[in-house]
Amino acid sequence: MPRPTSAPVTPWRAPEGADGSRGRVAPPARWRTPASTVRRVVVALVVALVAVVGVGVTWRVFVGTAQGQAVDQASLDGAHIGQNRLWEVAEPVLDVVSVGFIAAAVVACAVIAFARRRWGLALVAAGVLAGANVTTRVLKHWVLDRPDLGYGPDFNTLPSGHTTAAASVAAAVLLVVPPRVRPWAAVLGGAYAGATGVSTLVGQWHRPSDVVAGLLVVLAWGALACAVLALGVDTADDRRPPTAAVRAVGRRPGAGRDAGTAVAVWLLAAVTVLAGTAAVVALRRTWLSDDPVGSTAALLTSYGGGALGIVAVAAASSGALLVLRRSATSGADRVGPTS
Repeated sequence: MPRPTSAPVTPWRAPEGADGSRGRVAPPARWRTPASTVRRVVVALVVALVAVVGVGVTWRVFVGTAQGQAVDQASLDGAHIGQNRLWEVAEPVLDVVSVGFIAAAVVACAVIAFARRRWGLALVAAGVLAGANVTTRVLKHWVLDRPDLGYGPDFNTLPSGHTTAAASVAAAVLLVVPPRVRPWAAVLGGAYAGATGVSTLVGQWHRPSDVVAGLLVVLAWGALACAVLALGVDTADDRRPPTAAVRAVGRRPGAGRDAGTAVAVWLLAAVTVLAGTAAVVALRRTWLSDDPVGSTAALLTSYGGGALGIVAVAAASSGALLVLRRSATSGADRVGPTS
């Protein structure tokens, strides 16, 4: 009796990829667990809450007390020292900030998001720009006041609108750019926000507390935006492939991106510590002085302390947003190079 013949066995072959190669099986996407998502959201919300409390504490100490007003006013009065030369640098920085500047920033963020096919990012960035600037306006004109305690005019100027505008643009750009560019965006954005804040002090437009409050308003909105992103409003599976130009920018190993982020965070942290320490020393001396506005030396000390305090808060805020932004989509970042 003849033996039955078996059908020929075809060896298994891996699915063909888009480039015609075989045998390359894409690793499964590593999804964030619910616990890690909650942790990211909670951290971002805590940062936002700290920023909100910081605005309140800044107002209470430097506007709501006589000694705080004296220190703040001493910084403002001290800005006349060397003002003519410094104003040549500060004025062009402030001239950039306008309603048109914010509108241009919205368009720029939308273009970047469009190139990356990240529609959710465009909406989140627009929310930060609108929310921060509207919040500053509402706080300044309708919520906070300035009691007459003998130092300066009795109308409120906290938070600083120019600082809020500049810092919100920097935060929006940080939110929408590809991971490879974020460290640069954080460092340059923090420098720009700090320069704008110091320029308002140089021009005697705002006291240091006004600037610090403006930076904290933006930090609060930026942290809220990162919480929204951590919830998955713009996850990797919901995105179309990025354009060729953005793919070219994103062609870099993940380890390189992490190294760039680490360098930027350490740099911003170093600026925060050094400038913050010097600011505390200078402002403490002014605070303990019997007459903070009574001598040129006292005014100069307070002026320098106020400027350094602005730099420290700008660097700290930018570093915090960089860390939150990296963490918010860290699971998505592993899926592709342009998260």
